[in-house]
Amino acid sequence: MNFDFSEDQQLLRDQAARFLSERDAVGRSRKHLDDGGGFDAELWSEIANLGWVGAVLPEDAGGAGLGYIDLCVIAEELGRANAAIPFSSSVYLAAEALARFGSQTQQQQWLPRMASGEVVGTLAAGERTGALTAAHVQTHVVGGKISGTKKPVTDAAQAQILITLAREDSGLGLFIVEAEQAEVTCTPLEMNDASRPAAKVVFNGASAERLGGIDGWDAYQELLDRAAVLMAFEQIGGAQACLDMAKSYALERYAFGRPIGSFQAIKHKLADVYIAIELARSNAYFGAWALNAGAAELPVAAAAARVAACRAFELASKENIQTHGGMGFTWELNCHLYYRRAKALGLSLGSAKLWKDKLISRIQARNDA
Repeated sequence: MNFDFSEDQQLLRDQAARFLSERDAVGRSRKHLDDGGGFDAELWSEIANLGWVGAVLPEDAGGAGLGYIDLCVIAEELGRANAAIPFSSSVYLAAEALARFGSQTQQQQWLPRMASGEVVGTLAAGERTGALTAAHVQTHVVGGKISGTKKPVTDAAQAQILITLAREDSGLGLFIVEAEQAEVTCTPLEMNDASRPAAKVVFNGASAERLGGIDGWDAYQELLDRAAVLMAFEQIGGAQACLDMAKSYALERYAFGRPIGSFQAIKHKLADVYIAIELARSNAYFGAWALNAGAAELPVAAAAARVAACRAFELASKENIQTHGGMGFTWELNCHLYYRRAKALGLSLGSAKLWKDKLISRIQARNDA
């Protein structure tokens, strides 16, 4: 059985890597940090024109009609390039919510505009620090009007629509809230990775439209599982970039007349990173298969991919800094860009500890069934 990507997917990977290299996505991300943060609107428009934003959306909705494995390939290259764009918020979460749970009218209204990059979306769920539970959700909808506070909401300042988890008489639901309303206030928050900005969003009686007739909490958990697989590839791409940077520096930097890569202390560090990345990659491949096939194994596969990818990216970003020594901590090198991104992605869908708990409980439930 062949577990590798197809020839077309390998071609897509090469094209994505070449495009992002030519556009100097890493350098552009650094520039946005130098300028105080924000997202790269020009790069966002270009990748939308390439069809990446609407990769898995159906063609009648303006998408490319590709599979989720193709989207995983794109996600890995975006992670490798440290692109400063709201790809995960808009594609993995907001567009996915509309495509899976939205009515035909809602899909026709929003998906073509999201596929073209005209509209950016994000998911607004959290309201407090720590793990989110159904009981913690206090944002409420009465008579089609939503009130409450969500924070932190990644890419909220750039979003035109917010897919919001809120409470209604019939229970929790997901609601479409247009951000450009006077009753919606968005206040930027100071984040460790300013190229992935977040904000506090306050709703004060804004208009909200329920997304389908589904249970909001179950739909939210399903969205997280699906996004976890895609984000795992993004994290693996970032981790691989860190390993490549560390390896190159270790071969170029000399100490005591030898490349530092010849010392066991460096060899063992980079070997540990390589093992962590390969373990994460194996789990992510299983998750990609489950996501693309709509398999029952997806909840377990997603949790495993998430845990392994969080560990791999955090380890790789830290050891990359250590390998570069005193220079690794400076603003001039790119090491800190990936360390910041590792921290941001490691928390954006819930912490690794939360996903470890999910993995254990899901494996136990599967074994008890």
